[in-house]
Amino acid sequence: MTLTARQRQYLRSQAHHLKPVVLLGQHGLTDAVLAEIDQALEIHELIKVRIPGVDREEKREITEAITAATGATLVQTVGHVAVLFRPHEKNSEYPLPRAKGQ
Repeated sequence: MTLTARQRQYLRSQAHHLKPVVLLGQHGLTDAVLAEIDQALEIHELIKVRIPGVDREEKREITEAITAATGATLVQTVGHVAVLFRPHEKNSEYPLPRAKGQ
């Protein structure tokens, strides 16, 4: 899913007050962690994931692996926290603003 700047801004404002629901541990990105992220996205649609103790390049690789495995879209990363979004098929809690021209 590709988000416009306006849609990203809306999702960032909605995620501002959220706490990270998944924390990567010392073993990094495991199948169990991916399953937990997938389940959290299924329930909440918009989540924060904490990725502590890694450098910038490794954090980018981890977020790319998460988005590829779960079908989520990366909204933003700030420090060690990534914001992910995967809307429900029906009745999304987050009605995205329409892109110009739609």
